[in-house]
Amino acid sequence: MPKPETSLTARMLPWAALLLPSLFWAGNFIAGRAMRDAITPMTLALGRWLIALACLLPFAWRGLRRDARCYLAHRWLILGTAVTGVAAFSSLVYVGLHTTTASNGLLLNSLIPLLIVLAGALFYRQGLSAGQAVGLALSFAGVLTLVLQGQWTHWRQVSLVPGDGILLVAMVCFAFYTLWLRQLPAELDRLGLTAAQIAIAIIVLLPFWLAEHAAGARSTWTLASGVALVYVGLFPSVGAYLLYMRAVQHFGPARAGLSIHLIPVFGVVLSALVLHEQLHTWHAVGIAAIAAGLVCSNVGVAPRAAAPARRQTRSQPHTR
Repeated sequence: MPKPETSLTARMLPWAALLLPSLFWAGNFIAGRAMRDAITPMTLALGRWLIALACLLPFAWRGLRRDARCYLAHRWLILGTAVTGVAAFSSLVYVGLHTTTASNGLLLNSLIPLLIVLAGALFYRQGLSAGQAVGLALSFAGVLTLVLQGQWTHWRQVSLVPGDGILLVAMVCFAFYTLWLRQLPAELDRLGLTAAQIAIAIIVLLPFWLAEHAAGARSTWTLASGVALVYVGLFPSVGAYLLYMRAVQHFGPARAGLSIHLIPVFGVVLSALVLHEQLHTWHAVGIAAIAAGLVCSNVGVAPRAAAPARRQTRSQPHTR
C-alpha cells in the first residue's frame, strides 16, 4: 500500500482544497443575491451557521474535547477568526448584497487576495515572491475582464452605493481571517476548530438577529428559500471553510487567498449551466488570465508546504 504522503489522493487533496471553496462560495454569492428579498440578511447568516453546526458537531465533538486546553491557550486567535471570517464576513456580505450590484460585489470580492498580501506585509512582514506578484496581477486582470465584460471603458460606469462600503469591510475581515488562520497550530483538529469558530459566530450573530427581528424584518419561506438556506449551510459553510483551512495550511495565506479569484470563474460556469447564459470571448480571456495567475503563483509550492500538511494528516486520523 502506498504511503499517504505519496498516494495520488494525498497529492490531489490540497489542490481540491484550493479550488472547491471558490466553487461553493460562488454558489453562496448567487444564493445570497437570489434570496435577498426572501430571507433577511441576519436570518440567512445565523441560519446557515446553525445548520452547519448541527451537521458538524457529531463529527467534531471528539476533537473539541481533545483540544479544549489548546483552544483556551489560543482563545484570542480563535475568537478573532470566528468573528472576522465566520460571523462578520457572512453577515456583512448578505447585508451588502441588498443594495449593491453583482458586478460591484465580484469586483470587491476580488480585492481579498490583494488585501491579504498588503495586510501580511504591513502587520506580519510577509514577503511576496516574483511569481506571486505576477500571478496576483494576472488573476486580478482576469477578474476585471469578467466583471467589465471585456469592455474596459465600462470602468467609468461603475457606481458606488452604501452596500459597497459594507462589502469592503467584509473583505478586510476575511483577509485578516486568512492571515490569523495560518497562525493556529496545525495539530488542532480541523473539524473541532471549525465547530468552535461556528459556535462563537452564532453567539455573536444572535443579538443582531434579535435586533433585526425586533425592527420588523421578516423572511418569506418557500421551497426555494429553504433549499437556498440548506445549501449555504452545507457547502459554503462546512465544506468550503474546512477545505479553505487545509489550503491555507498547505499553500500559505497569499496563495490560498489568490484562489478566491476563481469565484467569478465558477459564477460564469454556473450561470451558463444553470441559467443557460451565453458565453463570450471575454469569458475565455478572463478565465485564462485567472488560470495563468494561479499557475504563476503556485509553481514550486508543493515541496515547501508538504511538511505541515503531513503533520496535520498524522495528527488527525479520526477526522476522515
